[in-house]
Amino acid sequence: MNPYTVVLGAGLLLAACSAGPIVANSSPTPTTVPSATPEPLAARVDGQGILLADFEDEVARFEAAQGLLGTDLASLGDYRRQVLQALIDRLLLAQGAVDAGRSFDEAAVDAELEAVAQARGGSEAMGAWMAENRYTLASLKRGLREDKLSAMMIEDITRSIGESAEQIHAAHILVAAPAQAEDLKAQLSAGADFAELARLTSLDASTRPAGGDLGWSPQGYLRVPEVDQAAWALAPGETSDILESALGYHIVRLLERADHPLSPDAGRFLREQAVVAWLQARQAATPIEIYVAP
Repeated sequence: MNPYTVVLGAGLLLAACSAGPIVANSSPTPTTVPSATPEPLAARVDGQGILLADFEDEVARFEAAQGLLGTDLASLGDYRRQVLQALIDRLLLAQGAVDAGRSFDEAAVDAELEAVAQARGGSEAMGAWMAENRYTLASLKRGLREDKLSAMMIEDITRSIGESAEQIHAAHILVAAPAQAEDLKAQLSAGADFAELARLTSLDASTRPAGGDLGWSPQGYLRVPEVDQAAWALAPGETSDILESALGYHIVRLLERADHPLSPDAGRFLREQAVVAWLQARQAATPIEIYVAP
């Protein structure tokens, strides 16, 4: 889920309540209007800027959210850069949607948000919420616009992912010592039952009762990369060599390979991977300038 959708969908202060009246200049003498000073930027993506103020406000909202969760900010590493990357990714998706001809009725969105603001108790309550969450009318609308466009782009990117996909059905045995793995491999070569050995010896408590069965999974889905790569390199019925991971020593057997219905979680994984791949390609092809220090 887009991390900005929740807060940006909460409502919008009525424009009429946030701006004063427009007064015409009564002087008949032409007046020179000074040019506006450009607002500082945190980054520029294909010529389109991300305002420094918007970035700092987003960082503050992130910090406040982590504080409510009791998270030590020092444990998060360079979270400012992560927040900036999320804003860059959102803008890349929004730009992709515009390039693809996607659009939405901004007037209808304004009307919808005005109704939401009234439902929240009117302009005064909405103004208090915006102040508390460091939003201006302009920044809230900018974020909402990018959210809607990025959601459209994500829909386009993931449309090809259906209810099923090519998957493998694999099983594994996990042990702590290479000598034990060698012994199990010898037993398997002599005809021992893979599932029975897994039930008796595997350290993976989540799969041991089912004989090491890892279930059906699309490529890249298994949490141990070494197991995933080994399983996809096998033909059905084949057993891998002993392989080492951070967890220990594995022996993997491929049971089946077929087009198979996706579990809800596997479907989400494939959609996320598709979006990540699109963003990586877009980033490589897009001029991106970053103006804030890490």
